[in-house]
Amino acid sequence: MTRERPLPEAFSRRRAGVLLHPTALPGGRGKLGRPARQFVDFLGESGMTVWQTLPIGPPHGDHSPYQSLSAHAGNPALIDLDELCSDGLLVAEEVGQLTDAELLQLAGDRLASGCHSGTSGLSIDGWGQFERTHAYWLDDFCLFEAIRHSLPDCPWTLWPEPLRQRNPVALAQVRERHPGLIRRVSFEQYLFHHQWQTLKAHARQRGVLLFGDVPIFIAHDSADVWANPGLFRLDEQGQPTVVAGVPPDYFSADGQHWGNPIYDWTAMERDGYDWWLDRLASLREHFDLIRLDHFRGLLAYWEIPASDPRPVNGHWAPGPGEPFLAACFRRFPDLPLVAENLGVIGEDVEALRLRFNMPGMTVLQFGFDGNADNPHLLHNHREGDIVYTGTHDNDTTLGWYRALEEHTRHYVNHYLRLSPETVPWSFIQSAMGSVSRLVIIPMQDLLCLDSSARFNTPGTITGNWVWQMPEDYRRRIGAASLQTMVKLYGR
Repeated sequence: MTRERPLPEAFSRRRAGVLLHPTALPGGRGKLGRPARQFVDFLGESGMTVWQTLPIGPPHGDHSPYQSLSAHAGNPALIDLDELCSDGLLVAEEVGQLTDAELLQLAGDRLASGCHSGTSGLSIDGWGQFERTHAYWLDDFCLFEAIRHSLPDCPWTLWPEPLRQRNPVALAQVRERHPGLIRRVSFEQYLFHHQWQTLKAHARQRGVLLFGDVPIFIAHDSADVWANPGLFRLDEQGQPTVVAGVPPDYFSADGQHWGNPIYDWTAMERDGYDWWLDRLASLREHFDLIRLDHFRGLLAYWEIPASDPRPVNGHWAPGPGEPFLAACFRRFPDLPLVAENLGVIGEDVEALRLRFNMPGMTVLQFGFDGNADNPHLLHNHREGDIVYTGTHDNDTTLGWYRALEEHTRHYVNHYLRLSPETVPWSFIQSAMGSVSRLVIIPMQDLLCLDSSARFNTPGTITGNWVWQMPEDYRRRIGAASLQTMVKLYGR
C-alpha cells in the first residue's frame, strides 16, 4: 500500500529510550523541576535519547493517567513548588506550613500583583497570553474544577440541572462566587505549562526527545464530556448509553470494561473533528512523539451496553478510520503519531496504520507463544517500529521471566541464548539489537526489579500507578555501562 508521508523525525536514526511516568520520579511532591531535569541529564549521559511518559493530565482518585479530568490540562501534582521559591513567589518556610492549594493561591496572587523577582520567565503578561491561547479548553476546565470543589465527590451528572446543562446564568453565578478558585486553577495550568516547556527545552539541549501518550477514549467525569455532550453517546441525563472496553486478550482473560463514553463519530465528522484536532494541538505543545493508545479503535472499537458490566457481551462497532486520520494529517502534516497496535489486530488495522506510515509497536515479552511467525520475535521486527521489553501494562521482565512455565522459559533461553542469572539485562540487550529504529525500556527493567515494581495490572483497580523509582537509580544502573550498550548497537 502506498505510504503518503515519512516516518516521524525521531526515526531518522537508531535510538534508545526509557519508559517512566513522571509521577514515579524520586522525591516528594512536584517532579517537574530538579527531579525531572536530573533524570533527563541521566538519559543524556547514558546515550538514551527518548523519554516516554504516560498521559500527563490530572487523574481521578485512582491515580490512573488514562482516566483524566481533562484531555488538555496538566496534572498540578507535578508542579515543583520549590521552583516558585527560587522565583520569589514563595518563601521556603511557607512551603512547610501551607497546603499545596494555599501555596498556589498565594503564588498566583503575588504574580498578579507583580511581587516577584525571579528569572524563570513567569509573568502576569505570560499568564494572560497563556489564558488567551488556551481559552478553547481552559475556560471550561476552570469552571469544571470550581464546581467540583464546591460539590466534592459528586460527578457532573449529579450536579444541579442548571450546572449539568451549562445554563449561562448558572455558570455566571459560579464565576461570581468563586473568582479566586477559578484564578488558582488557571494559574496552576499556566505553571504546569511553563515548567513543562522548561523541561522540554532542557531535554532538547541534552538531545532527549519527549514521547507522550494519548488515550483514544476519555473519562466520563471530565471537563470535556461536560462541555461537549453532543460529541458523545449520552442519554438526556448525561449518562453513557454505551461504553468502551476490550474483549478477552493477553492482558485479561475476561476482557476489560473501561467504562469510558464512546464518541458520536457522526457528530465529530460534521464539524471536521475539531475537538480531536484541538486535543492533538495541545499534545504537540508538550511532546516530540505521541503514542495513540488503542489505535485499532479507530477502525473498530469494542462497544459494551452501559448497563452490562460484562465485557464479553460487547461487540465490534466501526470507528472513523481513514477520514479521521486524513483530517489529522491535513491539519498537522508533520504530526509525529505512533500507533499502539497491540491486542486483537487484523490485517485491516495494519493496512490503516501503513496507509499513513505510522510506526507500530512490538513487545518482546509477547513473542514466545511457540509460533515462529509471531511479530514480536526479533527476526520478525521491522525497521520503522518500536520494540519494548514490556510496557506499563506488563509485569517487569524479571517478574515475567520468573513466572513463566518451564517449557516457555526454556524457549526464551534457547531463542535469546540467555541464562537465568543474566535476566533482565540479556533481555534488554536483545531488544537493543533489534532492527527496529527505536527501543524503549521500562525503567523497572533497567533497575532489574521484580513484580513488586509493576506499574499497572490491567483489569484491577487497586495498587496501580503508585510505584516510585529509588533515589539511587543512577548508582544502580550506571550511565557509563548503559551508554556502552547503547553505542554497541548503534543507538
